[in-house]
Amino acid sequence: MNLSNWPTLLALIPDTTGKLTASAVSGGDINQAWHLSDGKQSYFVKTNSSDQLAMFEAEQVGLKSMKDSQAIRVPDVIGCGIEANQAFILMEYIELSGQPRPELFARQLAAMHQQTHSQFGFVIDNTIGSSPQINRFSDNWVEFWCEQRLGFQLDLAKKNHLDSKMIDAGERLNNRLAAFFSDYQPQASLLHGDLWGGNQAADKTGNPVIFDPACYYGDHEADLAMMELFGQPGQSFFSAYDEVFAIDAGYPVRRDLYNLYHVINHANIFGGGYTASARRLIDKLLAQT
Repeated sequence: MNLSNWPTLLALIPDTTGKLTASAVSGGDINQAWHLSDGKQSYFVKTNSSDQLAMFEAEQVGLKSMKDSQAIRVPDVIGCGIEANQAFILMEYIELSGQPRPELFARQLAAMHQQTHSQFGFVIDNTIGSSPQINRFSDNWVEFWCEQRLGFQLDLAKKNHLDSKMIDAGERLNNRLAAFFSDYQPQASLLHGDLWGGNQAADKTGNPVIFDPACYYGDHEADLAMMELFGQPGQSFFSAYDEVFAIDAGYPVRRDLYNLYHVINHANIFGGGYTASARRLIDKLLAQT
């Protein structure tokens, strides 16, 4: 990144004590990332093609919503825009140091989840990975999940010509979603939305930090499920979380339902064995309806 070609971005940065330099940061597969520093102050920038500005604008709204909960640390966003034919988002640089302590993370995440809304959805559509995520407000959680989560991914799977048997089975499951909520009515909690291990860490003082959100208001179990899809938070995490925000006994079954959304999304993005994994999850869930 040649900062001399980015005057709009530089104008967003407060006075610095020296010349800013940019160094590439690895780790993402969707955006390019950069660490800006003048030796004393640091900033973090993500860039993508100019047509992806809406993705960064939605990320800004999500980060601000989580920060406003005053429950857990998230990066401060300075701004976003377009320059040099690229979209960018500029935010606070947080030096990360490993994974957060499970009990502290659990209590802070549970406190964030206790920030609720009168409806399910969000003020802006966003993305889950590189796929669109629709967040139209709804009073009905089952309808929201049926139409804007599982149904949306199944329609995308049709467009991507994925396995028709998986899609047919998924549609049968989608028609039976009410069976998983016969005695459970979730609150519309503020969710991170994409809380796998790569989007959580600790700062250098040990405080939990979460970032790269796909926020919406939904069942708090959906965030917990995502944490288990590609990781193992551990019993100490769940015990501490349950002390702040009780976890319903039916969570283990709904965990598979919520993670199915992410598995089909991975099939739509990456293909490979994710389609077969989705079919196995669907069959397991159908057997419980």
